[in-house]
Amino acid sequence: MVTHAAPVTLTAVTALVVTGLTPAPAPAADRAGRPPMTVDALPPVVYTAHRGGALEVPENSMSGLVAAYERGTAQVLDVDTRMLRDGTLVAMHDATLDRTTDGTGPVRALSAKEWKQVRIRPDSALRTTWRPERPPTIAEVLDRFGGRVVLMLEAKDADSLKSLARLVHSRGLSRSVFVNSNKPSVAERAHRLGLVSQLWRSAKQMRTDRFERFTPYVDVLDVDYRARDEDLRRAVGSGIPRVWAHTVNTPYQRDRVLRLGCNGVITDAPGLLSRTPVKGLVRAQPPTEG
Repeated sequence: MVTHAAPVTLTAVTALVVTGLTPAPAPAADRAGRPPMTVDALPPVVYTAHRGGALEVPENSMSGLVAAYERGTAQVLDVDTRMLRDGTLVAMHDATLDRTTDGTGPVRALSAKEWKQVRIRPDSALRTTWRPERPPTIAEVLDRFGGRVVLMLEAKDADSLKSLARLVHSRGLSRSVFVNSNKPSVAERAHRLGLVSQLWRSAKQMRTDRFERFTPYVDVLDVDYRARDEDLRRAVGSGIPRVWAHTVNTPYQRDRVLRLGCNGVITDAPGLLSRTPVKGLVRAQPPTEG
């Protein structure tokens, strides 16, 4: 049986800190000078808060990431990355501002100064408890959480990879961050840049994928939970040490992929899954290498 800690309420101090995107107080472990949290310290079965847990918090928001971190319902925090016209990397899933913010138009058209004027518009289901806020830069995300929790950064813009690598390496976080992409060529480049490489695949792609081809450079194979049983089993048997399923939002979906051998789930609802024990035999195995 896999269980996780119950969620806790955000403190008033944290709420004030989040509003202004100022540095949060360092956890006791950081102040004690302990080494950063790395992928090698993850448990045998891993929960990742997808975009911070997008059914429970505003996606890719600093307040949502703080909530996911403090609640302790996920061991990995997922953030999407986009590049502005001046090269600044920011937390945003879509190529445009329209769906999740008060702005419109391409993210790539903005400068860092203009980015500071953007405000996240919480989903209608979340607006009674979450306020609009400025979306963070990736540097701010790394400075807030790097080494305290493992991060998963999806490089939406392939040409941002070198900049992303510089941000990660300059902070000593090369073993604390997964860099994710749907493109094998980007995953391979991430590996060559000394990053921990993650490759996500759709159910359609998985029908013809030869997963063994990815083993030299992929640390996490990120698979679609909607894939056929036979394709999930092939992925699990590929030799890639970590096989995590996305985007798993119900206990039934989670229990199925774990029974088929996945050793992690990427979810918009980490609180729900953490409260619901796994039913049935879990075949997930711990990774065989870092």
